[in-house]
Amino acid sequence: MDKIKWLQEMVAQSPADPQANYWLGKELAENGRYHEAISSISTAISNCAEDRLRNDMVNELVKISSHLKQEENTSPSLPDVPMDGEVNFPQSSINKTKPFQPMLKVIDGNAAPTNAKQETDDVTFADVAGLEDLKKTIHLRIISPFFNKGLFAKFRKKIGGGILFYGPPGCGKTFIARATAGECNAHFYPVRITDILDPYIGVSERNLKDIFDKARFQKPSILFFDEVDTIGFSRSKSSSNTRGLIDTFLTEMEGIDSSTDEILVMAATNTPWDVDNALKRPGRFDRLIFVAPPDEEAREQIFKLKVKGRFAENIDTQLLASKTEFFSGADIENVVELASEHLIEEILTKGTERPLTTEDFLQALENVQPSTLDWLRTVKNYVKYSNHGGLYNDVEKYLSKHSRRI
Repeated sequence: MDKIKWLQEMVAQSPADPQANYWLGKELAENGRYHEAISSISTAISNCAEDRLRNDMVNELVKISSHLKQEENTSPSLPDVPMDGEVNFPQSSINKTKPFQPMLKVIDGNAAPTNAKQETDDVTFADVAGLEDLKKTIHLRIISPFFNKGLFAKFRKKIGGGILFYGPPGCGKTFIARATAGECNAHFYPVRITDILDPYIGVSERNLKDIFDKARFQKPSILFFDEVDTIGFSRSKSSSNTRGLIDTFLTEMEGIDSSTDEILVMAATNTPWDVDNALKRPGRFDRLIFVAPPDEEAREQIFKLKVKGRFAENIDTQLLASKTEFFSGADIENVVELASEHLIEEILTKGTERPLTTEDFLQALENVQPSTLDWLRTVKNYVKYSNHGGLYNDVEKYLSKHSRRI
């Protein structure tokens, strides 16, 4: 089902819903169906009681009318928007059904579509190897509010807010976020940097705002920003070109006229110290969760998962797990790939085929070091000198536990 048809069905179910009519109108306009877009957005304005959103709708209507002027080479009257909310259009502009075939295609830098789409995700904590303590923390602090709304309402505790996962690369931050969304049974919107950034001034900010608006329209919902430091980079270190985007992010997370109630904003980063401090304060990403390298139990399960389906026999995954301390999931996958490559090379050289064995993996381990050590040594300095607010307490506990081996 395409997006326009899906939005039309939503409007059919709730004809007076201003948000549904507005998003349908925007989508119709992006597909060049300007007359239908005008009709849809005019309905949205007529039923909208929120001044800020109504102004956005009027601005969108002006832009669509401008497109009509360019493509039809005429001067249709813009709709009158009186104070009572009624919108009057010239009948000729609404009833035209003849498609227009322009000789030139007009490209508007301010019309970049927002591509963040809802995804159905069947990943749950059952698919996450090990990390039982982390799962318990997430369940208590993130998932429980979604299923105990009455209890949280009694104490005026907001459902939703911001969670920032951080830790070494390759340790499954993104996968855990997807599993959390699966456990919450909420609308899940993964946001990619390409969904937001645009070379035209102001468009990136509008794209980001549109993404939050969609999430608010589909409550309860979860937004997930991977590599959030790319759009939430510290303003003291960023250029003036990106400051507007960071300010918009701050406003949408918690501003005077914005709310994230029943919207869980999750993000992941390898460099939490590069994320703007205002994003890490209470009310925005007020909960920072450290995703450590997998423990021994998790590493054993990852080895079993990565070896499954390969031509192998009698693999001692417990031994391999004991010899791969500080290895990330990505590091373990690399070990399995190296062992397979060396065996294939041997078979091609000697002409004798055999399965993978534990010895092949041990041999591969001789040439591999865990990639997480560089990150852990780097974060040591931040824990030592920049942990005044207690943001990195989880990392500090992890480092003190393994200090002799890092």
